[in-house]
Amino acid sequence: MWINYLQSGIIIKYISNLIIPLIVLFIIIYGIRKKVPVYDTFLEGSKDSVGMIMSLFPTFLAMILGVNILINSGFLSFVLGLFKPIFSTLNIPLEILPLAAIRPISGSASLAILNSIYDNHGPDSFVGLLASVMQGSTDTTLYVITLYFGSVGIKKIRYALWAGLCADLIGIIASIIITNILF
Repeated sequence: MWINYLQSGIIIKYISNLIIPLIVLFIIIYGIRKKVPVYDTFLEGSKDSVGMIMSLFPTFLAMILGVNILINSGFLSFVLGLFKPIFSTLNIPLEILPLAAIRPISGSASLAILNSIYDNHGPDSFVGLLASVMQGSTDTTLYVITLYFGSVGIKKIRYALWAGLCADLIGIIASIIITNILF
């Protein structure tokens, strides 16, 4: 009987719907037990977060604007077109190039590209598997540096940008090699 419920996903869906409320309940009970004024502490944190959000907003807005300009201007398509002969020779699917180019810049844009790859080729195709491994092997370096360094007022990022972009390049290359070996 339990197997039928597990297969239909009813129990898993029920548990996943309860996780966040249970965590909140645990925090409230823990705070009361430690004699912390839970509601007052929550209000203090909310007031502090408004200032932090206002300080992050200009950085976040600039990042969104920059990503939209890069994607909508056609510049990305032009640059990727220059690399077509090289990637064709190396048997790297051309459909993966937009994901590799956008992933260090924007997580949401790269998820949209990943979704497009899934829609066009399927998640179990070689391109879909490669895109999945690449999505998990890289990070949104420019977004992270812009947001976090900007939020604390760091103007000189020194080697963080180059280290992050090198790590992304290694992640992209490793995902291509690993996917070719395993699939």
